[in-house]
Amino acid sequence: MIYKIKIMTMKKSLLIFKVLPLITAFSALLLPARAQVIQEVQNSFNLYKQSALQEKLFVQTDKTTYLPGEIIWFKIYCVDGNDHKPLNLSKVVYVDILGDNQNAVVQTKVAIKNGVGDGSIYVPVTVSNGNYKFRAYTNWMKNFSPDFYFEKTVTFINPLKSPESPVKPADLAYDIQFFPEGGNLVSGIESKVAFKAINQYGKGVDLKGAIVDQRNDTIVKFQSLKFGMGSFLLTPASDNTYKAVIKIGNGAPIIKNIPVVNSQGYVMKLKDNGSGQIQVAVSGANTAGENIYLFAHTRQIVKYAETAILSNGTASFTIDKNVLGDGISHITIFNSAKQPVCERLYFKRPAQQLVIEASANQSQYDLRTKVNVNVSAKDKTGKSLDAEMSMAVYKVDSLQNIDQSEIFSYLWLNSELKGNIESAAYYLKNANAETDEAIDNLMLTQGWRRFQWSTVLENKPADFNFLPEYFGHIISAKIVNSETNKPAKDVVTYLGIPGRRVQLYTAISDSLGRINYFTRDFFGANEIIAQTNQLVDSIYRIDILTPFSEQYTKNGLPKFSFTDGMITALKSHSLGVQVSNIYSGKYLKRYYDPIIDTSAYYGKPSAVYKLDDFTRFTTMEEDLREYVKEDNIINTRGKFHIKVLNTDRGFLDGEDPLVMVDGIPVFNLNKVFAVDPLKVKKLEVVSQRYYYGATEQNGIFSFTTYKGDLGGVELDPRAIVVDYEGLQLQREFYSPVYDSQAQAASRIPDYRNLLYWTPTVTGQGNGTVSFYTSDLQGKYIGVIQGITANGDAASQYFTFEVK
Repeated sequence: MIYKIKIMTMKKSLLIFKVLPLITAFSALLLPARAQVIQEVQNSFNLYKQSALQEKLFVQTDKTTYLPGEIIWFKIYCVDGNDHKPLNLSKVVYVDILGDNQNAVVQTKVAIKNGVGDGSIYVPVTVSNGNYKFRAYTNWMKNFSPDFYFEKTVTFINPLKSPESPVKPADLAYDIQFFPEGGNLVSGIESKVAFKAINQYGKGVDLKGAIVDQRNDTIVKFQSLKFGMGSFLLTPASDNTYKAVIKIGNGAPIIKNIPVVNSQGYVMKLKDNGSGQIQVAVSGANTAGENIYLFAHTRQIVKYAETAILSNGTASFTIDKNVLGDGISHITIFNSAKQPVCERLYFKRPAQQLVIEASANQSQYDLRTKVNVNVSAKDKTGKSLDAEMSMAVYKVDSLQNIDQSEIFSYLWLNSELKGNIESAAYYLKNANAETDEAIDNLMLTQGWRRFQWSTVLENKPADFNFLPEYFGHIISAKIVNSETNKPAKDVVTYLGIPGRRVQLYTAISDSLGRINYFTRDFFGANEIIAQTNQLVDSIYRIDILTPFSEQYTKNGLPKFSFTDGMITALKSHSLGVQVSNIYSGKYLKRYYDPIIDTSAYYGKPSAVYKLDDFTRFTTMEEDLREYVKEDNIINTRGKFHIKVLNTDRGFLDGEDPLVMVDGIPVFNLNKVFAVDPLKVKKLEVVSQRYYYGATEQNGIFSFTTYKGDLGGVELDPRAIVVDYEGLQLQREFYSPVYDSQAQAASRIPDYRNLLYWTPTVTGQGNGTVSFYTSDLQGKYIGVIQGITANGDAASQYFTFEVK
């Protein structure tokens, strides 16, 4: 007899215990202990979840094929991994374009707010022909596997570089793996074994094969169903060894080992009976009478927990599918020692809650003609919804195909799984027996989940190396003792960005010498200057660390090939890029001014002295003595010092105030007094003690020069000066307007293949987006991606022709 306790998570986290069937007095003594194990696992999981928030990113690019000199336009959607609602946690997204050997061609930082942001990338003229990875991630996501970064493939074609010779078929290589359901093969117990075969470009390959034993007897035959995946049943014998003999196309047979057969352990088998329930059977060798526990969660939200006793080596669980959330659920089996012994994924097809409708007002247009596109966002009943949407309209030809990536399938499948998922939309848009079997094969070939249960069950908050960038970009550094090269602890450091706007950040190093500077509204390219107070700490060296991830997936890039049929399209695209840069180049270099707070970190100063309001003396010392009321200048043995006078409290005790020139601290005041007063625009004085980050500042004297170039102040040679890119400025998208007959008759050529891009199609109900066709005839496609505040996502396509 099997005794079970069902624990279901309900509203307000109430636990409902249901005992089936009536238990004996002996069993009643065991129930509290079994329930306690389930509760301990659930508590440990919830504790881990609280500190291990999962972010997901989806990026829509305007298209997928580019030439040097073109601009990649993109929109970023950042959502909570649990419910897919836009997430206002990270404020910065990092974008890499990686070539072969993970070499970065372009890297940039993009600001996001309330879970959305947009950016642009200029394709370098030196880029080589080939496929590249476009990937995006946040600083917080760097704490987890790079398999969960956003990735898509983009293609660069450089007309000035000859394509590489095509890869010969003989060079093809295959990665073939076998995955027993639940993770184990146990002798004498039937298991479902899934398999996956991909080539070096990450594409699934069709195969046929057989499992043979040591006598070369065929035990079972198998073949792939879809995308190189399939499954078969196998009951391994304890005294046998097995290999897989595989045939791919006309190639030679491939011999692969299958997973090791264990003499004891557990086997898990899940079956969807089609009646709204799934059956999970667990079999174990040498495990009779043992308690086992089933734990299920959907995107880190606990959905189901149950316990059972193995009777004659078997136990069965029944799960109502309505209890599980939409999408991928993780179902894990634990033994009596709270060790995870089996796991598999189960997919519940989600319902499409958001419907985006989009259509052009005509199916065919003339050259330089206005196109009106009606766009609406609704629920399944036709009720209008507010949605954040982005849209691209581009020409489709032999060079540029339709971009198949879309937000709905990405959030439900790609973002949850490791590796390349081919045609994710196939699994979601086609609900039939074949796709049900195909998606189950996909679940079976995923192995274990994104975290380790050993870490979860430690009952400790997860330890992370990378902080979420809630306020802005974090510049990370490391400080070491330059004499011993060992990390320096508890050293106060300063990082400044020179310019007319005061941008100073302070930090104190931890036990490993790590430093984090929490910047705000840092846009554009600039220098950063990091230093200690060299008058106090003169033996340290600061190294600025890269903010870009140095972890990479093993996903291969698709094979790049250039055919003769692409030549005409390439000539047209290349001409279009050249014409655009010649005639519209100035429009492509226009940026929006970022809306930022330009005030200094210390807020309103006690006094402001604009030196143009005074008759300047020839030295800074004379100007400060004669005009500034809040100071007392002291020169002792050739060294200048400043005493700060507070009108209410008198002179401040202690050291000199923090003195800055264009936002950069200068600790040797003799260098400040050597500045030519004619280069200084103003002085701001804070005549009270000020606490900022890790520092206590005995008043503040902030000088601003006319040019923001430090006015000739010589930096200490131990200060670190680094060219550094802040957040990128938002570029304006240019699309010509042909409202009048004179504009339409303009002789300036218009060879745009990207007719329109906007990252912000917003509004409720019906809306209209307008743009103009170019001088290029052909078929055009519009792609819209969008998401609601409730986390419902969708995409839509529309087409038209230009003749």
